[in-house]
Amino acid sequence: MEAALYGPGGFYVRPGGPGPAGHFRTSVHASPLYAGAVARLLLWLDAELGHPAGLDLVDMGAGRGELVAGVLAALPPEVAARVRPYAVERAERPGGLDPRIRWTAEPPAGTTGLLFANEWLDNVPLEIAEDGHYVLVAPDGTESRGGPLDEADRAWLERWWPEPGRAEIGRARDEAWAAAVATLDRGLAVAVDYAHTRDARPPFGTLTGFRAGREAAPVPDGSCDVTAHVALDACAGPGATLLTQREALGALGVSGARPPLALAGTDPAGYVRALAAAGEAAELTARGGLGAFGWLVQPVGTAPWPGAART
Repeated sequence: MEAALYGPGGFYVRPGGPGPAGHFRTSVHASPLYAGAVARLLLWLDAELGHPAGLDLVDMGAGRGELVAGVLAALPPEVAARVRPYAVERAERPGGLDPRIRWTAEPPAGTTGLLFANEWLDNVPLEIAEDGHYVLVAPDGTESRGGPLDEADRAWLERWWPEPGRAEIGRARDEAWAAAVATLDRGLAVAVDYAHTRDARPPFGTLTGFRAGREAAPVPDGSCDVTAHVALDACAGPGATLLTQREALGALGVSGARPPLALAGTDPAGYVRALAAAGEAAELTARGGLGAFGWLVQPVGTAPWPGAART
């Protein structure tokens, strides 16, 4: 999985390609309302931190930088002027990106602000296990039985995925998330992904691929995205809260409610705009769709986000 996604010619680092948006649709691509919601979260955090002279915004797994650019555009100018924006991505910097955005392969250390990881953890490579052994996957997708699980992976399964059969070992993702959170001195770390918890693990796993907007066989040859859902409860550190995207975006003011019909009579153009925004909000918060994504919200040296407490 590491080689298929990030090795030479890997899916995410291949130069000249369309980027993730050319193969699958995330909340970032669905609507600018998403970046606006993240901007409002950053504004709350800015006030909580006492309006620091430098307010860091770290976008993990930034793709082509769409989210961090959208958040900058949604912020009041006086706040945006204090923001130090980082796009953390292993691919090359795309042309035309806002020059204020710092492009880096690793999150900067010692930051104060918001670290936001939208659909990053699902692409952190993991091991597949079945009946106490690793599952080996050849470049053509053929699977074979590997050696017995090592002690650390066996212990992870016993704690987080105890059901027998096929499982996806999330230990590498736990470690990746902990390392990302550790770069924050003060602030909030948020991971958003399609997820599951210990009481509802998928019995046959979730490993799959995406290519050109369609689900595909997870062939690890660099031709497609290879992804698996995230055990977010295993990633959660002290003080973290788990909630759904529908709950989180609702707390940030994103609602799919239709505008009042009376607006059509007084401001027809405004009604059409509001109706379009309501449709986009409905997609972002849809039960069983993007709204069912998990949000892991973890404070570091600051108060918990009140939006998580209201769910």
